[in-house]
Amino acid sequence: MKTFPASPTSVEISCSEPEPNREQLVSRDGCDAEDRNQEESNDEDTEISSDEEPKQNNRCQKTRGYDNNSDKLKQKEQKKTHKDKNLYSCTMCDELFSQKTHLIYHMRTHTGEKPFSCKFCGKCFSRESIVNNHLRIHTGEKPFSCLTCGKSFTLKHKLTDHMRIHTGEKPFPCNACDKSFNLKSNLKQHLRIHTGEKPFSCVTCGKSFSRKLSLTEHMMIHTGEKPFSCVNCGKGFSHKQVLTQHMMIHTGEKPFSCVKCGKSFSQKQVLTQHMMTHTGEKPFSCVKCGKGFSRKLSLTQHMMIHTGEKPFSCYFPYMFYVENERLEGFHVYKAENCCIC
Repeated sequence: MKTFPASPTSVEISCSEPEPNREQLVSRDGCDAEDRNQEESNDEDTEISSDEEPKQNNRCQKTRGYDNNSDKLKQKEQKKTHKDKNLYSCTMCDELFSQKTHLIYHMRTHTGEKPFSCKFCGKCFSRESIVNNHLRIHTGEKPFSCLTCGKSFTLKHKLTDHMRIHTGEKPFPCNACDKSFNLKSNLKQHLRIHTGEKPFSCVTCGKSFSRKLSLTEHMMIHTGEKPFSCVNCGKGFSHKQVLTQHMMIHTGEKPFSCVKCGKSFSQKQVLTQHMMTHTGEKPFSCVKCGKGFSRKLSLTQHMMIHTGEKPFSCYFPYMFYVENERLEGFHVYKAENCCIC
């Protein structure tokens, strides 16, 4: 009788096989779990309504969007940190600069160092480029020319400012009113009208001004300086604008014309006063009797009726003198023009 070898039992088979390591067991268990979950989810998917599918998609998209935003923020922070490492910090005020040369220029504002001097006048500057621009004052060089009118300038930014005259561009608006300006410096001066700031004061009388030019012109009252002289008669003036108006006496020029009657005037202010004769406007009123006047000078003369002031006296009957004007039916003259005294 033939005998057959006994087949190994299941226990023997399991023992004879090499024992899998822990990682393989975890992997197999994980795969089995995933398969079970997948089967369960497939069974459940058949029961999920079509309305719930978009909700799951939205949740997935939101999750992916959140992950993307997080990645972007991390990249941004990394770039910022990397960028900050390349910045140069001022030890005096902690201001940061991207280039070391800019930091050197900035430090001179604290130290007051001006290593570059003009060979013509000896004036010193903190940067070589500023000296080169300054030298054009002495050489007369004006390399930047306007293509519209041909006017030349020593600095490029001066040409840029000038071009706004032709284009009409006014990129600097006032926040307090709707007025705009072509220069930032003009806006700065204009803002002092709203703030009432007058940073420039006269050391002699204490009067304050909103513009430095106005203070310079005011100082000539105390010094008696009249740097602008007429080439025809030699008369001196403290303001260039007054000299320009004076020159029209010699030339007979009257560039300001009335659109109503065609009458011409040498000064714009006189034309403005003349226009009130057509409009009937009388902005200056007497606080005593309420009478209106088109000119402030006429109001000043009128007030002398109420105050009884007579600054210029004469023995000629019914005459008193204020200015070369007619006042309330009286001919009034300057004292030197009177034929009697």
